[in-house]
Formats: sequence, structure tokens, C-alpha cells
Amino acid sequence: MNLLHLFDLSLLGRAEAPAFEWLGVTYTFGDLEKRSNRVAHALLARGFGKGDRLAVQLANCIELIDLYLACVKLGVIFVPINVLYRDREIAHIVGDSEPREVFTTATRIEGEGPDVRPLMPLDGATPAAIIYTSGTTGVSKGAILTHDNFASNATNLTACWQISERDRFLLALPLFHIHALGNGLHTWLLSGCRMRLVERFDHRTAEAEFLDFRPTLFFGVPAVYVRLLDLDPAAAREIGSRMRLFVSGSAPLPAHVLERFRERFGQTILERYGMTETFMNTSNPYIGERRAGTVGLPLPGVSVRVENGELLVRGPNVFAGYWRRAEATAASFTSDGFFRTGDLAAVSEDGYITLQGRKSDLIISGGFNIYPREIEELLLEQPGVAEAAVTAAVDEIRGEVPIAYVVGTFDPAELERVCRAELASFKVPRRFVRVESIPRTALGKVQKHLLPR
Repeated sequence: MNLLHLFDLSLLGRAEAPAFEWLGVTYTFGDLEKRSNRVAHALLARGFGKGDRLAVQLANCIELIDLYLACVKLGVIFVPINVLYRDREIAHIVGDSEPREVFTTATRIEGEGPDVRPLMPLDGATPAAIIYTSGTTGVSKGAILTHDNFASNATNLTACWQISERDRFLLALPLFHIHALGNGLHTWLLSGCRMRLVERFDHRTAEAEFLDFRPTLFFGVPAVYVRLLDLDPAAAREIGSRMRLFVSGSAPLPAHVLERFRERFGQTILERYGMTETFMNTSNPYIGERRAGTVGLPLPGVSVRVENGELLVRGPNVFAGYWRRAEATAASFTSDGFFRTGDLAAVSEDGYITLQGRKSDLIISGGFNIYPREIEELLLEQPGVAEAAVTAAVDEIRGEVPIAYVVGTFDPAELERVCRAELASFKVPRRFVRVESIPRTALGKVQKHLLPR
């Protein structure tokens, strides 16, 4: 099987049903089938074939969905790029993945062709996407995600969270991220529910969006739920009365946010845990205790164990490896096939998993991963900077934000300007702290926990 066998439950089986709302227009599943078929023919005319890569840097839009479905149909590997990335970050992804083309808002597809689906032999091991995720060395690596990986995740979530064609799904997360692409897009197409896509979450318009669409299903990151707590209490109660399920992921959800949200909306957020390389590994139960501070239990087919404090996972959800990085792939797996997540965890007697931090110094800000080494390397390129160390500071809205500690003669405003020009906005340090030296061990390893707070 491949992903189309799942998607066809809706694209063909529910062809006349309302499927998708975008910018005030409603499309049926049949409309999406025909649109993506035309795009697939256009890609064929541009020379695309099975195994070629198509890089896409687009904000949420119907054209992004057309392109993804066309890639799935052709066996073309979809490479999404964060819309906040700058030239430095984009150049690395493009140079590493070597796409046939990069599609942006400036790309135009003319003469799209017939709306009949092109036939291409595909199986579950066929790569569907390469999504880039940073490493502790600062080198961004492409995780190869197969049709089977996407299918396993979608069937698990649709079943365990009881997503059905009766749901109304509001999706405000960016489709270049595994959270929206792997969870949102695929559970929508598998279940046949009605989805409204918005370009991005905006706390200023969130209340109106919820009240107008009346969703029963919503996926968010902790920073989104913090913002939703600012809604008018009466509106929050009305929104909560219509909702069936709020899901949180991509960063730890503070227990106090869960409790305040339950009081305000009358809904207990369901927290789960996943990674780009593994999709979803664990989830609090839909029926049963959603335990604050935990990420729940392993999903069906996913095996977990804790080894030297680190959480290891194995299952059909786990990626095929890093693109063109055999050594990094081998180092990420144990001899018996468990993936090393890099996350520290504890397991209760009844199986609930609690994350206890990260082996690396990864910063998660508003659901986005930030690896300090990438920022440090940029800072060290600047005149007058002798040493640099980046670490996390607690932030009420985003969970964590980066702070830079710098040795040398420098202008903080100039460093901020360089970072804003070279890095995505969420990676820019919130402060540049001048220090006399960076604390290190006798072997020269930086001791970030000794930096002034």
C-alpha cells in the first residue's frame, strides 16, 4: 500500500463532500483530486519523476496542498522549507537535498493539463518527504519519511483520537512542520472531516475564527494555548462547548496551562509527544486520564524503553534515515533498531511517560526547534566576537527563548541585526550578554549551566 490508498477514502470515496475551506471558498474532496492531478501533470511536463525532490517554501495555502498531493501521486519527494528561514538556512537545505526545483510564491505553473490521475507504481517504502531537523552540531539533517511512516502515524492518530468525517477541523499550524503536515493534513484526508486552513495562528483574530467555523478539533502548540487563555471568558466557554478535542504538542505543555485551560474552556487538552524523525510516539488517552505533566502512553505499534535515562523508540513510525548521512543514521539507532530520541524520560508504574529534559541543549520556542550551535557559529563569524554560547531562558508565551553570552568587543544592536538578517526570527537571541569568559571543563567543554542567569 501507499498513501493514496488511504487518501482515496476521501478523494474518491467522498468526492462530493465538503472537504476544505480556504479564504472563504469551500472545496470538495473531488475538487482537490482534480486540482492535484493537474499539478501532477504539470510537474511531469517540467521533467519531474519518481525520486526527484521538490522543495517548497510557502505559507499555508491551497497551492501547497495541491503540490503535496501531486508529489505523493508521482513518487516525488516533498521538501518543505520554513517560511521564516533566510538565505543562509535555505541555501543549506537546497544544497543538501538537490531539488529539481524550488517553488515559492514567485513560481507559476502554466498549462496544468488533464485532471485525470497519472499512474505511478509506488509502495510503502517510497520516500514521501524529506523534512530538515537540526542536530547538536548545528548541521541541519534531512529526515527521510516514507509513505509507510506517514500512513502509520495517520491511522494511529485517527483511531486513537477518534477523528471522523463528523469533525470540523481548524488548522492554524504551518504545513512546513511535521505537526501540521504529518498529523493535521493526513488525519484530515484519512478521516474525511471538514477542514478550515488559515495562514497562521493570530491571537487577535482567533476568537472570531473559532466562533465562525465552530470547530470540534484543534491542534496547537503550548504558546497557542497560552494565547487562547486571553480570550473573553464567555467566548472561551462557547468555543469549549462545541469542541471535542484540543491537542498539544511540539513542546512541553506546562501543567498550570492545562489546568487554567480546563477551567476557562471546560476542555482538558490532550498532550502527546513526537519528533520529526518519528512522528508521534506517545499520547495521553482520548478515553481515560490525561495526566498533566506527562506525554501519556506509547501509541499502537510503538515500542519504547529508557536506557541510561534516554527514551528510545521503535516502530513503523520511525523514519528511514537521514538523507545522504549514513554515519549519522547509524549513530542514531541501537543495534536492535531503537531510535535514540535524545530526550530524557521516566516511566511510571502504569506506563505514563514524563519527559525530563534533553541530552542536547535543544531549545524549543513556540514549537520550533532551535539548536544553539547554529547561532553560536554565526556569532563567531562576526568581528570582535571571541567566544559565544547560546542557552535557553524561560518565556511565558513561547516556553523558551534563546539568550546569547558573548566574549569580546561587540555592539549588541549590530549582532541582533546580523542574526535577523541571517536567521529565522524565532532563532534570534532575545538578549546579548557580555561576559568575561565562557565557563568550561578541564577538557574544554562549555558548562552552560554555570552561565549567569
